[in-house]
Amino acid sequence: MIVASQVLTDVFWTSVIGGGLLAGVPLMFTALGETISERAGVLNIGLEGMMLLGAYVGFLGAYYTHSVWVGFLTGIVGGMVGSVFMVVLCVWLGLDQIVVGIAITLAGEGITSVLQGTQFGTTYPRLNAAPTFAIPFLHRIPVLGASLFTQPVLVYLAFVLVGVVSWLFRSTNVGLNLRAAGEKPEALDAAGVSVVATRSWATLSTGALAGLGGAYLSVVGAGIFTPFITQGQGFMAIVIAMLSRGRPLWVLIGSFLFGITLSLSSSLQPAGIYISTDITHMLPFASIIVALMLFARRSYLPPALALPYVRGAR
Repeated sequence: MIVASQVLTDVFWTSVIGGGLLAGVPLMFTALGETISERAGVLNIGLEGMMLLGAYVGFLGAYYTHSVWVGFLTGIVGGMVGSVFMVVLCVWLGLDQIVVGIAITLAGEGITSVLQGTQFGTTYPRLNAAPTFAIPFLHRIPVLGASLFTQPVLVYLAFVLVGVVSWLFRSTNVGLNLRAAGEKPEALDAAGVSVVATRSWATLSTGALAGLGGAYLSVVGAGIFTPFITQGQGFMAIVIAMLSRGRPLWVLIGSFLFGITLSLSSSLQPAGIYISTDITHMLPFASIIVALMLFARRSYLPPALALPYVRGAR
């Protein structure tokens, strides 16, 4: 007979892994998008606002069509709408990327809060639980099976996306152009490739992935949209992207680890461990500070990051 402590141990680790994955997927999408734009030389501080736009529009899409896939698609569109302002103001007109990014974040917070209040008032409608797919045989593995291999299909596609982006960075001209746009944009221009076009597509991709991360958060993670639902996850994604040094695999690992800190309170409850919510809400940001203290010196940022490119300027 399995003793009670063993049962609690299994339940605890299953909850930790499942909670880390659930909270880490939005971070992974968003940080992966930030990795793409940073490679191209665009520092996207507006991720928080783009995530919120994606979360709100994605929730509306899923709520009115009763389809999570429509919610994901509309979330992508919402995030891209936010990134269009970044493209026009920063990539095309050369304005300060940090200032514009902060403006996008503040606008995203304000717009989504006002629209939610206007449309639903003080009510917060909920979505049905998103359908999951269990991988045959693997989902029966003790402890890990139910957590890792019984997930919405989008989670499996997220792992595939990490591999695709890794391949793009390493083995394609697209990845080479992105790297050149962030390191030597004048060399890319001299080779006949438009720096502006490269950075524009990279920024739009960032908005799409941030919007998808926000939509996953509201449609799957919470099943509800509330104002400021992201709670700083856009800024966490920026840190993950910087510490990952342009490596999508490290984005995946970092997102999962920080996802565990975000879901720690719900993971501890099945084991009968209750700690103050103030402490659990503080842990993700404390872990970010610790990670920066330990690894910030090893992070790599492209030399042309956040610098506008003007053809012929020196």
